[in-house]
Amino acid sequence: MADESDPTTQRTARRRTARSPRPERATRTTDTYRHLRNPFPTASVLSDDEVVHLHETALAYLQRSGIRVLLPEARHVFAAAGATIDDDHMVRLDVDLTRTLLASAPSTFSITCRNAARSVEIGGDSLMIFPAAGPPYVSDHVRGRRSGTMADLDDFVRLTQRSEVLHSTTPVVEPQDVPMAHRHLRMMRSALVLSDKVPCIYARGRGVVADAFELVRLQHGIDEQTFHERPYCWTNINTNSPRQLDVPMSLGIIDVARAGQVTIVTPFTLSGAMAPVSLAGALLLQHVEAVAAIALAQAVRPGAPVVYGAFTSNVDMKSGAPAFGTPETVRAAIASGQLARHLDVPWRSQGASTSNTTDAQAGYETMMSMLGCLTGGANLVLHAAGWQEGGLTASFEKFVLDIEMLQMLAEALQPIVVDDAELAIEAIDDVGPGGHFFGTAHTLARFETAFYEPEVFTRQNFGQWTDAGSIDAGARATGVWQRWLAEYEEPPLDDAVRDAIDDHVARRIAEGGVLPES
Repeated sequence: MADESDPTTQRTARRRTARSPRPERATRTTDTYRHLRNPFPTASVLSDDEVVHLHETALAYLQRSGIRVLLPEARHVFAAAGATIDDDHMVRLDVDLTRTLLASAPSTFSITCRNAARSVEIGGDSLMIFPAAGPPYVSDHVRGRRSGTMADLDDFVRLTQRSEVLHSTTPVVEPQDVPMAHRHLRMMRSALVLSDKVPCIYARGRGVVADAFELVRLQHGIDEQTFHERPYCWTNINTNSPRQLDVPMSLGIIDVARAGQVTIVTPFTLSGAMAPVSLAGALLLQHVEAVAAIALAQAVRPGAPVVYGAFTSNVDMKSGAPAFGTPETVRAAIASGQLARHLDVPWRSQGASTSNTTDAQAGYETMMSMLGCLTGGANLVLHAAGWQEGGLTASFEKFVLDIEMLQMLAEALQPIVVDDAELAIEAIDDVGPGGHFFGTAHTLARFETAFYEPEVFTRQNFGQWTDAGSIDAGARATGVWQRWLAEYEEPPLDDAVRDAIDDHVARRIAEGGVLPES
């Protein structure tokens, strides 16, 4: 490294600057984060033979032992497709029947946004990143930990809209101050008005789904037939591990598939609790449940867009509490990617942490989770921003810290441009041995956009950091989310569309709304 105090170095830098006119500076944007591609080869923790063996074992198990389905309508759909049903609501699928149903699931598909620039493609090497979904509590360094409110959810939707590295809104926090019968209406209104990104809907019963579909149609200004022609929204379905599909989840699969919208089917197989303590056993159970749920969607509508969801991790065997970001999480994620690719369907994973606060554990566990997602080739990563306390709490500070990390990961996915200008041969010649590149035309043309510039992290040296108050990342994050909210601009929305959405919400609330089904 050159000694910057050396007079020769200083003269060289001044000479290069003086004879090289300063080019116009480029403006760095994050628009490229909207459509991420994972360029890295996928990792494997299972051999090809082991993947085949695990899959074939799952098919044989569904034929021999089956899965319990609590919704009569779902059992009728299975029976009409050729499955056998017994008196205990157990559905058994012949191996050949399962293969036929799985074969109709698409390997790639798109979700259309009202802002076409934010439409997403799912499958192949695409990477979509979604924030946390579902915590009942919220926390920040100003107000502490508390029950989530509608105002909190609105703010999280605003923060999601602001970040180009997040591709969909989610119910980042459950608003406990809204009656359950009205909650889905208020939440959908927030997603559709405060953001123009892909919306998530809750599959908590037929009435809840019907309201959500109508609101999405109003946002796009389309009729029911047009809505059924392509995906405009998505939902996540969790099986009741082990080996059970309950009423609202079965209804969700049927209604969402029938409408041609996207269903993510996700067994919640925590090794040692709802799944065998062996990782292979947990993966087998996950695969049995995911295959059965995907088969139901395809029996309803062949070609219905589905995503293989995987949430296999482990529990703490001393307390029984869920554990995330563990070594088992990483291995299970990579194996799940292999199983999803064997089915030739997109794969959903998650960034999760067990930590109760925004500490080093939270960062490391989330990065461990993301390691499994990225190396395993996940197409969709849920819970990637704000997930805290094992999913019980959505944290404002962790939300922006996670976005910082996600933007850095997104930047790492960008290709290296190799051309004559970027190889910088002229600049290398111009500087010569022992010089430096601070003042070259090549540097001056690129220095503002050459490297990722953090928004929460700091690169101050110790003295600068101390003089600025020794503020750590968590404390800086508070100021960042507050600034982002102050800078938020609501995306354009036609007044007639907004009025139609608001009228539907107001009318349905006046009618009493609808409670989730159980």
